[in-house]
Amino acid sequence: MFPLADINRPLRPPLVVKALVALNAAVFLVELLASPAAREAMIYSYGFVPRLFWADPLGEGYRLVTSQFLHGGFSHILGNLWFLWVFGDNVEDRLGRFRFLLFYLLGGALAALAQGVFDPGSTSPMIGASGAISAVLGAYFVLFPRAQILTLVWIILPLTFYLPAAFYLGYWALLQFVYALLGGSNVAFWAHLGGFVWGWAALRYGLFPPAAPPWRRG
Repeated sequence: MFPLADINRPLRPPLVVKALVALNAAVFLVELLASPAAREAMIYSYGFVPRLFWADPLGEGYRLVTSQFLHGGFSHILGNLWFLWVFGDNVEDRLGRFRFLLFYLLGGALAALAQGVFDPGSTSPMIGASGAISAVLGAYFVLFPRAQILTLVWIILPLTFYLPAAFYLGYWALLQFVYALLGGSNVAFWAHLGGFVWGWAALRYGLFPPAAPPWRRG
C-alpha cells in the first residue's frame, strides 16, 4: 500500500518540510556528482556505523544527524521524501516550525540508536531519512488517527482507497516489526520502529505537545 495524499490541509505553509526536502535533494545531488570512490568515502564518513558509535559515542555522535541526509539511490530518497511530503506538513503545522525540526532530528537520531541497539556489531553504514520520517508517522498516528489517506493498492490492477490513518500507519508499523524480526535485509527496520515509537510516545505523553492553532494566538 502506498500513500498518495491525505485529506488534511495545514493552516500554515510547511516551510520546514520544504527545507528538509530541498536539503536532502541537494545532498543527494552531491552524491550523484561525486565519483564512486568519493561517494563511498562520504557514506563511510557520515553514515551511522553502530560498531564505531558504541566504541566512541562522543566522537562518533555526529553521525546520528549526518546519516539522515544521505541516501542510497533514487527509490530510497524518493520514497522517503514522498512520505515526508504527505505526512509532514500537518505534523509541522501542529508542532510549530522550530519544534518540528527539533522533533524530526531527534527522531532520526533515536531511530539510528534503536538500530544500533539491535545490531551493535554492524560495520555497515546506515543512511537515510526514514528513521526521522518514521517519527513523523508516529506523531501523525496520534494527532490525526481518523484522517483519510488516499492509498494505492495493487490487486491485480492498481486500485485506490481511502483508509483511516490509524489503520494505514498501524499496518505500516506492523510490517516493520515483522520484517525486523525476520532479519536478513539491508533495510534498517529497527530504525523505522524506533522512530515510529519515539514519534508516538512524544505526542502521546506530551513530550512535544501540539502548539495552539494560529487563530488562538494573541
